[in-house]
Formats: sequence, C-alpha cells, structure tokens
Amino acid sequence: MAVKIRLKRMGANKKPFYRVVVADSRTSRDGKCIDELGYYNPMVDPAEIKIDAEKAKKWIGNGAQPTDTARALLKKAGAIE
Repeated sequence: MAVKIRLKRMGANKKPFYRVVVADSRTSRDGKCIDELGYYNPMVDPAEIKIDAEKAKKWIGNGAQPTDTARALLKKAGAIE
C-alpha cells in the first residue's frame, strides 16, 4: 500500500480549507484517510498552517511520501527540514 501525505479539500465554494492527511494513494482526493495531521487555511492573511510535527515525522519515518504542496506546508510549519 503506497501511503501519501496530501491535502483534503474542505469548505464551501470559493472558500477553500484544507486538511493535511495521510491516505492511501489510490483513494479519491476527499475520500477516506488513515490519519489527520493538521490543517491549512489560505483564506486568512497570513495563511494559517497548523500541523502536528510529531505525527508527521512518525509517518515520514514509516515511509509516507508527501506531495509537493504538502512538503512545502510541512517545511513552513517546521515539521521537516
């Protein structure tokens, strides 16, 4: 099973809100997830990012691959180098 750290879109039309989740790479974007690491709200200024660094490091250590966007958010939150 290939596990990814990626974004799950929430919120209404034109008001996006994202959850940073760990999911099987074969599931749909907003489908079932294995674990929730935090959230990202781009609608406020500055954008709000809250991620549990310990969970993120544990999942990356277990082999989960973050997507490009998720990797950038993890770096901004200080969860990875």
